[in-house]
Amino acid sequence: MHHFARRSAVLTMTLAAGTLLFTACSNDDDNNSNSKASDALSSASAAMTSAGSAMTSAGSAMSSAGSAMSSASADASETKISTQNGDITVSGKILAKYTEMGGTDGPLSQPTGSSISGPDGGSCQEFVGGAICYSDNTGPHVVWGEIRKAWEGDGGVNGKLGYPTSDEKDIAGGKQSDFTGGTITWVNNETQVTEK
Repeated sequence: MHHFARRSAVLTMTLAAGTLLFTACSNDDDNNSNSKASDALSSASAAMTSAGSAMTSAGSAMSSAGSAMSSASADASETKISTQNGDITVSGKILAKYTEMGGTDGPLSQPTGSSISGPDGGSCQEFVGGAICYSDNTGPHVVWGEIRKAWEGDGGVNGKLGYPTSDEKDIAGGKQSDFTGGTITWVNNETQVTEK
């Protein structure tokens, strides 16, 4: 559909330009020559405006279609991943984050179990390289390494720290992850939990 609209617009613009050129180059000795040229110019201008509108409409349609396709792929409902323990399903917002992190080829590697429900309608899923936890209030975030060990030691999503609100980030001398109930830092090979 958008190819047709684009082609029609280009054809209309080409015809309008041709009409303008033909009228301007005409050797008509009639006194109305200037009037005819002006009329042709007006017609060509109107045709070009109409063609431009058609191209804008086609562009909008393409943009809407692209957004819909992007949303559909970002909200892919689920996928099954073959592991040595059988097929494991990854779905929803956890799947979106897992895909962003590179899926099975990324640092998280394969899932080790199914998603487990958490408080406030959230969930967590374990992977070889870490965990992804999600709630409506926090979005999906990755917890791994020494920070993950300290977080799980504090009760994970059911502990005082609750859900992660950031992925691990670099800080001076180490790493930090933020949680609804505080932060965990890993600096100079030492982990520190700071509650709010």
